[in-house]
Amino acid sequence: MSWDNQRSQVSSIAVALGIASFGAGLIATALVGSRIPVIAGGLAGFYLLFSIKVADQWEKVAVLRLGRYVGLRGPGWFHMFPIIDSLSRFVDQRVRTASVTAESTLTRDTVPVNVDAIVFWMVWNAEKSILEVQDFVQAITMSAQTALRESIGRHELSQMITERESLGRELQRILDDKTNPWGITVQSVEIRDVRIPQALEDAMSRQAQAERERQARNILGQAETEIAEKFQTAAATYQDNPVALHLRAMNMLYEAIKERGSMVIVPSSAVETMGLGGNLATAALAGGPKA
Repeated sequence: MSWDNQRSQVSSIAVALGIASFGAGLIATALVGSRIPVIAGGLAGFYLLFSIKVADQWEKVAVLRLGRYVGLRGPGWFHMFPIIDSLSRFVDQRVRTASVTAESTLTRDTVPVNVDAIVFWMVWNAEKSILEVQDFVQAITMSAQTALRESIGRHELSQMITERESLGRELQRILDDKTNPWGITVQSVEIRDVRIPQALEDAMSRQAQAERERQARNILGQAETEIAEKFQTAAATYQDNPVALHLRAMNMLYEAIKERGSMVIVPSSAVETMGLGGNLATAALAGGPKA
């Protein structure tokens, strides 16, 4: 169903009034016994059929008398003179939507994209929209498509993907400046979808994977550097404190052999240096069966 449509020549209220007028003529003819009342009632009913019109609450219509604009009518019922008066299309003043698409349009970094957008607009001055624009619905759609293509050419692909709201506000401003003289205001523009070629999607996916791998390698290298720095600090501490080094070695050995069934191979030089022989023997006796 069209947004702005030419109503049928006869409204339901006009039909009811015409029937009522003709019925009143029939009743008067039966009472007075003359055909004049029924003829007058029929003519009045026929006149009412084409002179009474109805506009809905959200509609406006222009009345032209002998081709000249005489004013707006609606909402509700109104009267017009048949033959000498004519009506424009009924203008819906509710918020409407227009879906626009830009296919294979190049961005500023020469990437072909397909963009879908929705334009929310409304007629705020029905007189201007009727008298100054032949088909304002088509004008809105074509203007939105042109503005969308121009805006795509001024933005890079990354901006179009991450900054959809700012792109929509820019389109709204461009369209509002163009349509306000027509009595139409653009309330908002929403970028619904941005599509790129499949080959480019695959390339971007590989690029993202390579970037994540690079970051992982950087993090691993940074961790190795921090560990080396910690070892360097510990070595400097143990260099000037042999007792601390001895205690650390004993702790490491203890951690290694405290689990039952574990085996640890220790160089003989370490045993002699740290006196591990006596300590191991003591630990073995302590852990052996009791008498």
